[in-house]
Amino acid sequence: MSMTREQIRELAEFQDEQSCALSFYFQPQTPRNKAHKEDAILIKDLVREAQRNLESKGKKDCARADLERIMQLSSELRSNGTHGRAVFACSAQNFWREYELPPQLPGTRLFVGRHFHLKPLAHMLGALPRLGVALVDRHRARLFELRLGEWTEWEDLFHPLPRRGRSDGFAGYDAGHAQRRVEDEALHHFKNVAEALKNALDKGVFEKWILGSQDIHRSQLEPQLHPYVSQALLGHFSADLVRVSKDEMRSQSERIVKEWQERRCRELVSQALNQARGNARGVTGLRRVLRSLELGEVQSLMIGENFLAHAVECSGCGHLDAHLVNYCPVCGKATHEVVDVGEAILPWVIRRDIEMFYVKGDPEFDKVGNIAALLRFRSEQNSNVRSISSASTNQAVSERPAYPGRLRRLASR
Repeated sequence: MSMTREQIRELAEFQDEQSCALSFYFQPQTPRNKAHKEDAILIKDLVREAQRNLESKGKKDCARADLERIMQLSSELRSNGTHGRAVFACSAQNFWREYELPPQLPGTRLFVGRHFHLKPLAHMLGALPRLGVALVDRHRARLFELRLGEWTEWEDLFHPLPRRGRSDGFAGYDAGHAQRRVEDEALHHFKNVAEALKNALDKGVFEKWILGSQDIHRSQLEPQLHPYVSQALLGHFSADLVRVSKDEMRSQSERIVKEWQERRCRELVSQALNQARGNARGVTGLRRVLRSLELGEVQSLMIGENFLAHAVECSGCGHLDAHLVNYCPVCGKATHEVVDVGEAILPWVIRRDIEMFYVKGDPEFDKVGNIAALLRFRSEQNSNVRSISSASTNQAVSERPAYPGRLRRLASR
């Protein structure tokens, strides 16, 4: 089964105090021979390495049942290049989830820890919105949802054009009348398509969408679109609804989404850096970003693709701290070191549905520590506003005449 955002959020919220949460990613490869044994050998090696690491930490039985089950699963996997696979398991908590993924993972990997390892998912999904694709011509529209490489058709609108008579009639009158009727019917069809797209956006079927059509049909549809449906349109590709294949739809859609993501990432990085310089709605550097994450201020997060930094995580409250302290400054419990803080913050990002991008090759971004965030608000600035507002309110109350009964009645109206 493919993944939904709710399922990804479930994985982000999971933790195991004994550090026995297992994450397994399978990336299919082209087999070098007909035996298809390369993947099975690789998985067996990964399982043995994980067992040795657990034994070295005195956790011989931790995740043993799940590792054995992964070994059994390896015999079912075949290098056909069609789907990746992800497994998240913790037998101590009776937890096992399997998902199919597009074959775009960095490799076949196995992790065991306190949390599930979600970085491969984050790299794959990035800031990928829930995507719709509409194929439209003058009498038909097919509306699809594209999720993790899988197509689901959720509506097929068909409006047959009126049949023309055998003759154009006296002085071509009938021909003109029929042509106007054809144009009216086509306009009615495009209005229906625009309404279907608006309803789908309102219901959350998709967040962004792509249009596939011939240019003449695009010019007729776009004036009928609601303004916020137009704003959600990522791009357009030329397509004949009757002849276009799913492979062409997929490649064109992926191209448009990639171009949009690159533009969006550049815009957000620029905004975050400019806002941070003005001490406004932007922060840079690990310490400031961690603080803003915990305060719930972050709207969009940008991380360098190869970002690596150490931090500590509280074993009690989960507080992340860029200072390598032995005890949590929030609750006082012991901390443990986190080698990959970029992985450790993913549960925060996913739980709070924060937009996230991985940044490649940006010198200005490198200078500020390879991590930055654009904020919804700054809590300290809001506190100042609240204190000023509170002082003004107290002053106004002190100046009111002493008619408490009347004030209560007025307030209740």
